[in-house]
Amino acid sequence: MHPAVARLIEIVPPGGPRRTRDWNAVEQTLGTPLPEDYKELIEVYGGGVFDETVWLFDPECPDEDYNLVAQSVEREKVLARLWQTEPKPAELDRPGTRVLPWAYIEDSGAMLYWLAGPGQSPDEWTVLFNEGRGPEWEHHSTRCASFLLAVLTGESESSYFPDLPADSHQFDSNDEILGEED
Repeated sequence: MHPAVARLIEIVPPGGPRRTRDWNAVEQTLGTPLPEDYKELIEVYGGGVFDETVWLFDPECPDEDYNLVAQSVEREKVLARLWQTEPKPAELDRPGTRVLPWAYIEDSGAMLYWLAGPGQSPDEWTVLFNEGRGPEWEHHSTRCASFLLAVLTGESESSYFPDLPADSHQFDSNDEILGEED
């Protein structure tokens, strides 16, 4: 298990049983493999929100607002329109580099993306944060689970999480929030 996922489990105990996803089908639909730390996060927690702030997209969530695949399609369209009027972040200057969303920030419009470069393994993808309601992008040279852990523990160098770390941590699953209990 990725060390950041193991540490997250210690500080934010998952609420329900582990559930596997059909990763082959998800990756085929997206046209790319996904990082192992993300897959571990989803299998341990499922989709949902950490500390009422960071919403983790789940490829099997029935609500498109929280579904990894649906958000990937939507964000591609949104960014294509955005980049007609605003410059792309410098990290996307290299041909073949792209972003894929993996989470968003509650009440802010901010998104967390993987920065996927050509020829990179998904386990080499880093985090690119977009403030959502403005032109600012922030690159973090770390994987998604490590970034999430840093945000929740207050070790992140990002200024976009002023309410974190919380005094105590919680995870609310999409099942609980959306009433999708099995």
